[in-house]
Amino acid sequence: MFPKKRFSWVLIISILVLFPLTLYLMLQQHRPLTKTPPILVDAVEAPRLLEPLSSVHESCSCAVRTSAIIHDGVAPPSNITRVLVVPQTSKDSTGWIDERAMNVNLSLYVVDNPITATHPPVNKGHEVMVYLTYIIDHYEQLPDIVIFIHAHRHAWHNVDLLDFDAAEMVKRLNSERVTRYGYMNLRCSWDPGCPVWLQPQKKEELLGKQEQTLLAKSWSELFPLDPLPRILAQPCCAQFAVSKQRILSIPHGRFVIYRDWLLRTPLTDYFSGRIWEFVWQYVFTGCEVFCPLEHACYCDGYGLCFGGQAQYAEFVSLQRQMKNYTEELTMLRKEQRNDTESSQISKSHSDSDLDELDLGRETVLTSRIRAIEAELHSRKAAALDRGESYQNRADGIHANVTE
Repeated sequence: MFPKKRFSWVLIISILVLFPLTLYLMLQQHRPLTKTPPILVDAVEAPRLLEPLSSVHESCSCAVRTSAIIHDGVAPPSNITRVLVVPQTSKDSTGWIDERAMNVNLSLYVVDNPITATHPPVNKGHEVMVYLTYIIDHYEQLPDIVIFIHAHRHAWHNVDLLDFDAAEMVKRLNSERVTRYGYMNLRCSWDPGCPVWLQPQKKEELLGKQEQTLLAKSWSELFPLDPLPRILAQPCCAQFAVSKQRILSIPHGRFVIYRDWLLRTPLTDYFSGRIWEFVWQYVFTGCEVFCPLEHACYCDGYGLCFGGQAQYAEFVSLQRQMKNYTEELTMLRKEQRNDTESSQISKSHSDSDLDELDLGRETVLTSRIRAIEAELHSRKAAALDRGESYQNRADGIHANVTE
């Protein structure tokens, strides 16, 4: 039997040993799953974590300021450092990425192979996990510009006027525009995403937009000090460029919190990723709606300068005409295959169309499509030539963001 004094000492020593061990195990259970050491928030950063994003970005504007002409027609400096962050699966091919031609250093994350040198903590949230992981791990060694992009070279949501080619997008991306505004969505077309996309305050669940109600439920977890927005909008689809200064304007701990939410949310991989598709602009600008005018984005962002908004509108009108004629031609040929050409055309055309019908509607449509196609090609070539001059790109700077 222990003497009373010795027992007291044993009890005290046991408490001193077991209590820190128990506390450590509890903290380990709740720490973010990351290969980096636990994040220690310093005395300067801690108060900033308690600020709403609107305060963090109070010096920013949801309008692309018309007075923000920085280069005055001069090309951006050639020593800007750019990193291309790309999430990929083991099946994706990224051989199209030419670092030298694109003027980037590649940071590739293989999401479904944890034994590779660079991979996220878990494969969840689509590209979101990779984007946040890169920022967290490189916060102290960021390049001037970080370009976040998907692994596939060609996709419908890439820049249409650059033939949906991601390689051309990165190569032609105007670094000066990114550093000037801090954040640039790589997609210029508003469809889909602008000027209104998610309306989180609406209670009804929409088919095809389930993320709207899911975001409303998750908003207070991500942004506890910010009111639920009425509208969230930007061009789709989670490909964008951010400046070093803009990333550093946001405390490192916030990105850790965002990733921790992603790790712990019961939402599926698909929906947790979809929610963030229309949240990135809020994180990096504090703006609920961030929809730069299309002609400004193409001109200042990629050097596709049509001469102004009116000229760009004419180009878009021609695109729509060609699309309509192409759809009509496709339908006509389908009807011909079904041996119903005569009956269908007679019902859908007025007497004024008889002359064209006599000539053959298919011939007329084919001719019109070729003519418009040639005109579009000519105007696009002229826009590219015009965009070679950084002075001409100035018309892309004089543009506001629609709210």
